[in-house]
Amino acid sequence: MSDWTGGYVADIAYTHGYYPELNPLRLKLAFLNASYAFPETGAACELGFGQGVSTNVHAAASVTRWYGTDFNPTQAGFAQQLAAASGADAQLFDQAFDEFCNRPDLPDFDFIGLHGIWSWVSDANRKIIVDFIRRKLKVGGVVYISYNTQPGWAAMAPMRDLLAEHAAVMNASGSGIVPGIDAALAFADRLKDSDAQYFSNNPLVAQRLQGLKQHNRNYLAHEYFNRDWNPMAFSRMNGWLQEAKLSFACSAHHIDHVAVVNLTPEQQQLLADIPDRNFRETVRDFVVNRQFRKDYWVRGLRPLSVVERAEILRRQRFVLAMAIDKVSMTVPGSRGEATLQEQVYGPILQQLADYQPRSLAQLITALEGSGVDPNGLVQAITILVSKQAVYPVQDEELVEKALPAATRLNRRLCEQARYSEEISVLASPLTGGGININRVEKLIMLARANGVTTAEGAARFVIHTLKLSGHRILLKDGKIPETPEAELDEAVRVAQAFDSQVAPILKALRIAC
Repeated sequence: MSDWTGGYVADIAYTHGYYPELNPLRLKLAFLNASYAFPETGAACELGFGQGVSTNVHAAASVTRWYGTDFNPTQAGFAQQLAAASGADAQLFDQAFDEFCNRPDLPDFDFIGLHGIWSWVSDANRKIIVDFIRRKLKVGGVVYISYNTQPGWAAMAPMRDLLAEHAAVMNASGSGIVPGIDAALAFADRLKDSDAQYFSNNPLVAQRLQGLKQHNRNYLAHEYFNRDWNPMAFSRMNGWLQEAKLSFACSAHHIDHVAVVNLTPEQQQLLADIPDRNFRETVRDFVVNRQFRKDYWVRGLRPLSVVERAEILRRQRFVLAMAIDKVSMTVPGSRGEATLQEQVYGPILQQLADYQPRSLAQLITALEGSGVDPNGLVQAITILVSKQAVYPVQDEELVEKALPAATRLNRRLCEQARYSEEISVLASPLTGGGININRVEKLIMLARANGVTTAEGAARFVIHTLKLSGHRILLKDGKIPETPEAELDEAVRVAQAFDSQVAPILKALRIAC
């Protein structure tokens, strides 16, 4: 009997994560920061969509036609249910890559995304993917790929292999992957405690093992315990994708475009002295000890002139997506945490404080005399986008077209919150993607949509719904309220805070259910 899983973990579902880099609207700012032209996206495809949350959010929040496949029928079935709920006409399948990539009914694509796939499939599947990109990506089209990379995995790679082998040979047959994961982690602890020299020579491995114990087991199963697992150096990735006529464009991780928070002046000069841009990327991975890359590649790299780049940037609109007092004035980078300058970010956030979209040109005009010059403004917006405090906005005509499907999907996701907290986003037709919304907030939205008009009514609905799944409203300090009255008081406070602080932002982002 053939193994339909191809060595990929299939007895435990992947997480219901949302990945904003798969939103084609986000690539525009990254490309503009790198001074390259980008496509408008009419048709897009995600290979290996997991539970399909990203695909469905992006299909519902935009007018882009989405296609995709995930070989796991359980995951594909869930994704298809979301697609049916939104009516966004996302074409989602449970086919293996070789079957899906040779479908005769697929269009040519402007955007193809692979998140968390490349490092966990065989070379045979990589060849299928590259051939698919070569045949189906339009000239000027973009591919997003995230993957484990060297040198950040160099020390941990042998430990990963040991964990996977332990689960394969020591786990009791039929017991499932989760006990195997726990047993493998326990064995690694025993090995460490035996004073194995590997840990002495690689001290950070013990720290990472401790971190693994805190992770969701679904995540660990897919990240560490597949048969195929291959962290790949940038130079090798470049070799693979050259077969599809792709060129590296830029990082999809917006903070990578801000050198000052990632590189010392000496490191910046070292990289600037390397004329070959591909070798420069390889060296940069050593400089920052990169473990995971998120990259955009393009079929036909076209540089923009200074004037053309400036004109496109000035037209791009942005919106604030959280209360100003919730925007942290720090940003993580490769060099550690950097502090944002209040005299720069304060005026920018004030201009966006009404949650209405502003073009970069409007912000430049409004900030004249504030000391924030256009270049500093672009860098600040890039950092705020990387923090998911500010989002690029699509044209109003597209917002109106996407609104019905986004609202239907959000209704389905709010209903889903009655049963679990696995999905943490709702679809915003303004941004073309997902916005983080927690379970309680979704339940309050659902209560409002069902006609509950008071904060107390919404609070009682939340308490009752959470109790059905064994959960409770928690106090600010994380403790469980001691009495029903205290629980109701806290739930009312949360509902009132939602009405006054969160609801106006969601309304501006055109998020409804």
